[in-house]
Amino acid sequence: MGVFSCPQLVRSLELHPDTDAAALIRRRLACAGELADLLPLYDEVIPLLEAAMWESALDPALVKLTHALFAELEGHIADAGNDLRHTVVVVVPVADRPQQLRTCLLSLAGAARAFCYGAGRTQSPGKLVAVIADDSRTDGHIAANRAIAAEIGRLGIRTIYFGREEQLAELDGLAGSDRQLLQHVIGNASAGAFWHKGASIMRNITYLMLNRMAQREERLLFLFVDSDQRFHANTAAADEVYTTNYFYHIDRIFRQSGVEVLTGKVVGDPPVSPAVMAGTLLEDALAFLAEISGLEAGAPCTFHLASSSDDAAAYHDMAKLFGFEHSGEVHRYQCPLQGAHDHRACLSGFARRLNRFFDGEHPTRVTPYRHVDVQASMVPARTVYTGNYVLTPLALKYFIPFAGLQLRMAGPVLGRLIQASSGDAFVSANLPLLHRRTVEESGGAEFRAGVDRSTPLVDLSGEFERQFFGDVMLFTVTTLVEQGFPEQMPARDEILAQVLATETRLRSRYADVRQRVLACLEEFETLLADPGCWWSDTDSDAETRTSFGQFTASMRANFGTAARGWQLIDDAGHRDERRSAIVDALASYGSDRLTWERVLQS
Repeated sequence: MGVFSCPQLVRSLELHPDTDAAALIRRRLACAGELADLLPLYDEVIPLLEAAMWESALDPALVKLTHALFAELEGHIADAGNDLRHTVVVVVPVADRPQQLRTCLLSLAGAARAFCYGAGRTQSPGKLVAVIADDSRTDGHIAANRAIAAEIGRLGIRTIYFGREEQLAELDGLAGSDRQLLQHVIGNASAGAFWHKGASIMRNITYLMLNRMAQREERLLFLFVDSDQRFHANTAAADEVYTTNYFYHIDRIFRQSGVEVLTGKVVGDPPVSPAVMAGTLLEDALAFLAEISGLEAGAPCTFHLASSSDDAAAYHDMAKLFGFEHSGEVHRYQCPLQGAHDHRACLSGFARRLNRFFDGEHPTRVTPYRHVDVQASMVPARTVYTGNYVLTPLALKYFIPFAGLQLRMAGPVLGRLIQASSGDAFVSANLPLLHRRTVEESGGAEFRAGVDRSTPLVDLSGEFERQFFGDVMLFTVTTLVEQGFPEQMPARDEILAQVLATETRLRSRYADVRQRVLACLEEFETLLADPGCWWSDTDSDAETRTSFGQFTASMRANFGTAARGWQLIDDAGHRDERRSAIVDALASYGSDRLTWERVLQS
């Protein structure tokens, strides 16, 4: 007779598809006399229960059983003592997003309660730490973020607020020469304007603090997430359901392998800029408008059928650049309205959601969660999702490259460089977080670098420019890595030639997409203005027409002939400046690495 009482494990075995295998696990359980005999049984049963939970469309009874199984496991580990699992330090860089930050961290607290990682029988998440890396400018937002840190601390999670003063103190600990040498890594912002330094610089400065933390504490893992993410993966418009024990799976991966860097993915809103999604959006919007125009305005809404598309990166206008092939099919709009409603209400809701696109929502191409067993899903990786990646303390050597340029695509660039030097130590696993770009109450994001909403016409030019030159950096690095970079550093003129070639190629690709966007936009506007359509002149559709008008005007402002973003990348002088800065950063990368590693070791 075994010494362990495991009622939840026994209940979970009832879901085992192989009765012989289940019987064998029961016999092993009956003979288990030590924790080392017991834990493998949970490891075998957990993926079966997770699969059953998702196959049941998140049946509440199975969700509850999953939580109970993990709580039972934690109790056994606590009773045995000497818990050697990792402490997971969750790092959230944030800039002027207190509402989104609070939602993110409350979600973390919810996952901690659901799975009890490190809590034993005390319900206190002792193996979780939250770090708020604050890059905010507004005093009110800074105060709110400090209050959030205190709130999360009261929920039992050890919370560290890493704000402006703390960051400056960290940099003051560097030798003056090192700070100057690392300006591509940690920037050169003055103490009087130490805000909105950018997510990449913010992460790198935080690495310095985490490195010191790792010198004091053992068995740490650092999980970086974005403030607009949540600790579950169910994309349906429902209450939060905690389905994945990220902490258990992450710890197990790092304990049982030589992994140094793990990246998950994101589900929900796309992890890219609207600058590279306008084409797919307009194709879908045009198809929706054409379909609904042929339906009765007052008839019950027919836009609630589930989408069956499995296109990877379906939202991206230039997915082929990243190795993805699209089917070419449009994605049908899935109306999120609940209760009885008609096509007029559906169209109104769609028109309102379109304007969220400028904050990064894509109303027709939301990435769904596809269940695959986490441990079986590990594959070599090439891209870091900076909103969901895990580092060992030794992997802090992989700083976010070229951070001082404040370009987008930092994660893919970092991934290519890690892939070039880490071998099998860089992997991806099916551990996605839910991405929500906007706040439901306002319909927009709290803050987005490079997006100006100060006028009725949204200005994406700052983000657009950062996206274009981020792509230039990414595909330049990709080519250089194929040639042996960074171990083999090419001459400066060779780097310049590659940057120029990449820039020329991408300007052509961007121009092609722009023409596609404008052609779709013209068709869309023509259909909107068609006097034969039922929304054209009725008072009840006036608000809908206004919403559509705001959307099309902002699209023309950002993709038309006078678009400031295009003016920036077409300006020869501006391109020269950016090109020179990119070449400088690439040429300095080798020395940056050496200085960074020396600083971490000092």
